Amino acid sequence: MTYCSKTTVPGPLPIRVPYSDPMGILKGLTRRFDKLLGRGVIDDDLYEELEEALLEADTSAGIADSILEELRAAVRTEKIKDAEGIKARLTTSIQARLEQDASPALATSTSGPTVYIFVGVNGAGKTTSIGKLAKRLTDRGEKVLLAAGDTFRAAAIEQLEIWAERTGSEIVKSRPGADSAAVLFDAVKAAQARGCTYVLADTAGRQHTKASLMAELSKAVKVAEKAKGSKPDEILLVLDANTGQNAIRQAEMFGEAAGVTGLVISKLDGTARGGAMIGVWDRLKIPIKLIGIGEKPDDLRDFSAEEFSKQLLD
Repeated sequence: MTYCSKTTVPGPLPIRVPYSDPMGILKGLTRRFDKLLGRGVIDDDLYEELEEALLEADTSAGIADSILEELRAAVRTEKIKDAEGIKARLTTSIQARLEQDASPALATSTSGPTVYIFVGVNGAGKTTSIGKLAKRLTDRGEKVLLAAGDTFRAAAIEQLEIWAERTGSEIVKSRPGADSAAVLFDAVKAAQARGCTYVLADTAGRQHTKASLMAELSKAVKVAEKAKGSKPDEILLVLDANTGQNAIRQAEMFGEAAGVTGLVISKLDGTARGGAMIGVWDRLKIPIKLIGIGEKPDDLRDFSAEEFSKQLLD
């Protein structure tokens, strides 16, 4: 049996902050660029070192090649002769590969509660991302309900309870081992009955290579859709920035099973291997919605290709 509880904790309205915090993504790349460009010589050795740095940051070989081809052409046609010019051109190239045709803004429901379902492998940061988003929404005055759909791990349920208490959100949960789909169904129905404006649903972390587990996830999404009377507003795949090129495979498999509509890139504060995300939109056309840049409750930001690319090489 599931049940719903609520702890009310008033909070201030949020102050939206740009990407002012230092991010770990490509931090090794940035230091290496500064060292390489400090030589003041633009030659084949420089291009080879830049390519190696991009590859070590988990940028795919194809994208690294195309970035450097553009850079070589720009150096010739734009008469770039100094480190700042090189850095500016690299920033432009990276931004172009992060620009998305689809809106990075989270979709919302025009009637009834907005429902976001978070999916991903174990340890990717789903529960923490849910908690951070709950804080943002409750600070804004929204009435949020958390669905503890990761019934395989008692620790996940406990963690979500802590976030519910911390943010003043309601929570629907069940015993460990219960049917995850049933928890999501009850959560949506409870949100409708109680006038909650958002449902943030956790799901069990699972290996994307296990067909049976992915089938269970697909079932949970369909059950939530039945409860809501329409598709969930977002199916958000949480990817650990440290994952590297395997992130693309995860996105492909979860996309097939759950119909992923957006990505949350977590743990950007502690990685030098974030280059893989440069190719996410290019390969899969799944928009990056949110990024996690630290451990604090406010360290969840909307994704902006322009602001993000500037941070990469600052």
